[in-house]
Amino acid sequence: MVQRICLFLVFGLFSHGLFATDLFYRVSFEPVEHYIQVELSASELQGDCTLLKMPVWAPGYYLIVDYPKNLVGFAATDLQGRSLSWEKQGKSGWLVKHSDTKEFRVSYRIYANAQSVAESMVTVDKAFVVPNGVFMYVEGEKQQPVTVAFRPDASWKKVSTGLEPVAGELFMFRASDIDNLYDCPVYIGNHRTIDFELDGRSYQLALETPEGLEKTTFVEDLKKVITTSTAIFGDVPYQHYCFILMGAGGGGLEHLNSQACFTSGSFIFKDRVTYINFLSFITHEFFHLYNVKSIRPVEFGPFDYEREVFTPSLWISEGFTVYYETVLLRRAKIIDSEVVLDYLSNYIRTVESAEGRKYMSLRQSSYDIWLNFFNRNANGKETRISYYDKGPILGLLMDIEIRRLTNNRKSLDDVMYMLYHSCFREKGCGFTEAEFWKVCETIAGSPLEEIRKYVDTTCEIDYLKYLGYAGLVLGSDWQLQKKECTGIQKVIQDSIL
Repeated sequence: MVQRICLFLVFGLFSHGLFATDLFYRVSFEPVEHYIQVELSASELQGDCTLLKMPVWAPGYYLIVDYPKNLVGFAATDLQGRSLSWEKQGKSGWLVKHSDTKEFRVSYRIYANAQSVAESMVTVDKAFVVPNGVFMYVEGEKQQPVTVAFRPDASWKKVSTGLEPVAGELFMFRASDIDNLYDCPVYIGNHRTIDFELDGRSYQLALETPEGLEKTTFVEDLKKVITTSTAIFGDVPYQHYCFILMGAGGGGLEHLNSQACFTSGSFIFKDRVTYINFLSFITHEFFHLYNVKSIRPVEFGPFDYEREVFTPSLWISEGFTVYYETVLLRRAKIIDSEVVLDYLSNYIRTVESAEGRKYMSLRQSSYDIWLNFFNRNANGKETRISYYDKGPILGLLMDIEIRRLTNNRKSLDDVMYMLYHSCFREKGCGFTEAEFWKVCETIAGSPLEEIRKYVDTTCEIDYLKYLGYAGLVLGSDWQLQKKECTGIQKVIQDSIL
């Protein structure tokens, strides 16, 4: 029998009588003190105790955040208010003992005052809720549907999230399971919202600092990015997508049907380059809904939230996404080929000017990200590389090589398409390294052995050969340039630029 768990983060949920066997959460806020109040009630419990867990990291943010450090005031009672004993289990578990009852109520507070896309923040103006650091789950029971109700501060009028709203219930939302809940940040306040429909899907922009937006083409450019991205796959895995764009800060985090990103504090850009950099950033996080949330390394699901999850394939998830930033903006006719060349040149320049390329392979940079996500040791440039820099280089080389081998009938798009449909849509799982390279071989009609060597080892890349297939050369300071070419070289050059 499945335990019946009710997690109350807002008052009055029992009165609704909804989803009796689901998980229920209720949340309220203390804006001045930066706290989130949580109350959890459970009944029909099995055994003498229940182990509640809280994650220590968030997918897409490859760092142990240790969310339990923000939890204070944990208490457990039965539903009549009589105290129940409990004890900690490691750093992320709370074992509630209930041998004389089959129900309990747990309450606790979460300190939320971090400016991060992976941590919650509550102020007098708003609440940014990162579910991983707020909602506990019952160990071994993450597959049940979830209902979440919020009790916002009286002055807050809007909620923006990728969660599904419960019809007829204000500030109440649904998630298919715990993984889905953790994948949907929530923004509550008085932010500006812009809603639009596109190709049968609904979208919302949640803008904390929208100043200057009307003087930009951002909304129309964003629609072009969406259309160009989804065209690659011929499928859209969501009904609603939410862009949570917060105020001044750094970083962004992708989710299956939403993203949470900081801006520079307004939509006033000093020049075109600054605007394109920002648009590339938003494009990157959007493309991640396909490449890492849908097309994902096999290690990334179902998630283990208690420890690091290692994979050698983040160079695909992150590096290819960086490559597609400029691919998509170019196809959408937002940038020209010279801008594409400048972006690609910068990746090559960064890698080739660092001694770290001689010591760390692209594959190793993926696996060791848990050591190096925010590792800024002085010797970093001499000992490490980033898949954010070398990954898009391999994306470019693979795209060129597949086009050459197939006379431009196939491309990296076809690799992404096959991975999406064969793994995510048909099997509902991630890909293994072997499956990835097999798909590449199938599309290209060749094993791509030399390309794989550039991933697995630190050997020097033969830029002259591979770039030459597309009529490209490297000039001074690693600057990519087009050269006069004809035939298949010209066809490939026009296709990638």
